[in-house]
Amino acid sequence: MSDPSQRRPVLEAESHIPDLLRDFLIDLETTASSVEVWRLIVALGRKLRLPCIDFISAASFADWKKTLFIRTSYDSSWLNDVNADPDLHKWSYFRSHAVDYLTPIAVGLEFVDEYRDIPARRVEVLREAASRGMRAGFSVPLRHNAPPQAALITWTGDHSRRAMEAIIRAHGWTLHCAAVMAHQRYMLHFAQEFTQRNHISPKQQELLEMIGRGMQDKAIAEQLGISVSAVRQRMHLLMQKTRLGNRAELAALAMSIGIVPDPLHRSDMPEVETLVQMDGGGARRRGPGGGSGGGRPEQE
Repeated sequence: MSDPSQRRPVLEAESHIPDLLRDFLIDLETTASSVEVWRLIVALGRKLRLPCIDFISAASFADWKKTLFIRTSYDSSWLNDVNADPDLHKWSYFRSHAVDYLTPIAVGLEFVDEYRDIPARRVEVLREAASRGMRAGFSVPLRHNAPPQAALITWTGDHSRRAMEAIIRAHGWTLHCAAVMAHQRYMLHFAQEFTQRNHISPKQQELLEMIGRGMQDKAIAEQLGISVSAVRQRMHLLMQKTRLGNRAELAALAMSIGIVPDPLHRSDMPEVETLVQMDGGGARRRGPGGGSGGGRPEQE
């Protein structure tokens, strides 16, 4: 977390949101790693007396079983047995709410009567959580659409229902906005950290970049000064390390983790037409430089 005295100057127009949210977002702007984002999320929870935080993301929106990562601000090893039981696991707030819905919800034992009917064994899990200081909380469903993913950030603490309702009334907007923006920032860093997390060497990153730029084996071999068979051997080892199955997947990986730019958002792309859509005014395309693309407006 940055030193408050080092935060950038704030415009007057930025002062119309809660100070806690504004400071969180300004600190978020300067993060350089997923760990830094996580520290901000935890610090925000502690300020609001919601120190127990869960952050879970599924790599596939269509299949919640493909969990990408789980982070908690507390020792959650006691949940291992719970998560090993599929009948209990599916009743987590992530599986039973966040994968299908976008609305934030109050969670925990204090709000169990407001939630959909859940098995008695799951209620016992909530009782155990309450005994560990997680009686009530606030969960925010999240989305990441390239590729489609579902996630959830939950802040919990040792609060009565009435106390938690007061926290939500006072800080629900802050928690929701913080969760949405922190998730986006976290996922950006998480993707960029793929090579470090999976021990991809600098030479393998160089090969990944060439594949991502569409270079064929012969051109790669000439640039690296090695044989084509050596290129293919390196590519095979890279696919083993990344658990990918073909060249196209490697190229997609190179783009998704930022080794090569997204072809639709390259900084060196020529100016393109802009689609202008106006409710009640149809649609038209504006040419490079801001001029009209000509022709009659398209009607919708």
